[in-house]
Amino acid sequence: MLTLMPATPLMPAVPALDVRIMRTGDELMEGLSKVLRYVPGNDAGPQRLADELGVDTVLASRLLKAVRSPDSMSLIHRAPGPEPLRRVLKASAKHGVPPDVLAAAHQAVDAFENLIDSAAGDRSSLEAILSAWVPEARREFELRRKQAAFRAISQLKGVQANVFAETAIFTPSADGQHCDVVWIKAVAGLSRLRPAAVVKFTSKRGVESPNQRLPVTLSGEPIDSVQNAVVPEFCTSPTPALTAQVVGEQTHYLLENVQLGDSVQLMTCEVNHSEIARYVPASRGRRAWASSDLVIPAQRFQFDLIVHQDLFPGEHPDLRVYDTAVRGTADRNDPARDIDQFDLLESVEHLGSGLARFASSDVPRYRQMLEHILTRIGCDASALRGYRVASDYPIYGSQYTMSFRTTDPPAN
Repeated sequence: MLTLMPATPLMPAVPALDVRIMRTGDELMEGLSKVLRYVPGNDAGPQRLADELGVDTVLASRLLKAVRSPDSMSLIHRAPGPEPLRRVLKASAKHGVPPDVLAAAHQAVDAFENLIDSAAGDRSSLEAILSAWVPEARREFELRRKQAAFRAISQLKGVQANVFAETAIFTPSADGQHCDVVWIKAVAGLSRLRPAAVVKFTSKRGVESPNQRLPVTLSGEPIDSVQNAVVPEFCTSPTPALTAQVVGEQTHYLLENVQLGDSVQLMTCEVNHSEIARYVPASRGRRAWASSDLVIPAQRFQFDLIVHQDLFPGEHPDLRVYDTAVRGTADRNDPARDIDQFDLLESVEHLGSGLARFASSDVPRYRQMLEHILTRIGCDASALRGYRVASDYPIYGSQYTMSFRTTDPPAN
């Protein structure tokens, strides 16, 4: 619904911002479209238009994309800036555009410039506003800002990765009352940018349990008794040295001896028997969840949740992305953390069932990695279904959480 702010005797009615943006977009659409009708080859593509106007192809391409927008808000997002548009109008005059058509177009460009200056302050801020209404603008806005954040934090932290990936595999425990959880962490293209930078990974249990957490390796050795928790078959050679430190429910992995200029591929795996309760009455309103914390700046992120067919039947996980600043890791079952969610265009993809469906274009040899682990733990891959969240330039310090509604205990 279009709304106007109430008028007073001293203040005329001022359109709400969305109304103003749409009106400006409508005027710009009409003004530019009428001008381009007089330019030969206006429908022949950006190269011909650029030649006729004497402008660069990039500007011509943006102009055509703007005037072909499906609506006025999309046009505002796609349009070149006011000064480039004025160059286009000046160049169009030589093609016999009537003065009144040019004047109307110039007036629309002036209104566009006024919108940027008065409503937003600059074009970047206007894009932030548009991201609330235009999906295309929102995708580009998020990607560019996340990319800028990645560049800054990777330099400050002194470490970065091409890919950061985590996988949680949920299978029924032998006692029938719990779930075993296998955690896989994988990084590709990991490099240290500053000599003293610390490279650290952490795994932890985020749900309540009376049992002490005792993570073990694929061979069954306690994690806290080994210096190296990596799976060498899927790491660079020589195998990266990894030191484990167990602090309560948390296991910290410190990567050592990564030299400047090195590009490391690393994979760790830990097995947690009877990690969480299999059955929790639905009346408690709880959810079973797994999360991945972004502790290394990365260009690409992948988080898989792979679940045995006997667990959470008929359920598709929901996704929340939390800001962990100040309050730390979020408990999916704590409603007080709802306000800490990032509002991002992220979603869960259902991969289907079976190993053949779990391929990845981001993680090297990912399917072979899963096959190796599932063979070692004696799990039939055909009985597993998978879910994936993938993201470009994930926000450092964010927490991606997938969760299922819990399952009622079986009737006696």
